[in-house]
Amino acid sequence: MSKPSDLGSLKIGSYILLPHSDQPSGEPCRIIEYDTSKPGKHGAAKARIVGQGIFDGKNRPHVGPVSMQIHVPMINKKVGQIISINGDTVQVMDNESFETIDIAMIDDSVQGKLENGQNVEYWVVMDNTKIMSIKNS
Repeated sequence: MSKPSDLGSLKIGSYILLPHSDQPSGEPCRIIEYDTSKPGKHGAAKARIVGQGIFDGKNRPHVGPVSMQIHVPMINKKVGQIISINGDTVQVMDNESFETIDIAMIDDSVQGKLENGQNVEYWVVMDNTKIMSIKNS
């Protein structure tokens, strides 16, 4: 799920869906570079952005007019407790719905620091799930 927004209203740290060859809808990315140019004699102001993929970490450049409609992904941030760790897959129980889900994607900042019983924050974006941080009890 995503919502439309103007390219000119975004800033560094915002999230955006950038075109990707595998997905027609786009890859959710965090903006790490943002620059605008002044309007010229024959055209509108342009925005130049570089987005880093939330799930794959790849940098994706994009250029477009600041009035261009771009999609912003809906990020569902949830907290859950780790039930078990099996290799690269972590089983997490959601603290609100008590459902258990298997999460294979883990952010580099928490990789190797996860233990059974810990509370973690995980994000659900565009049918993908990733553990983003460890929550203190």
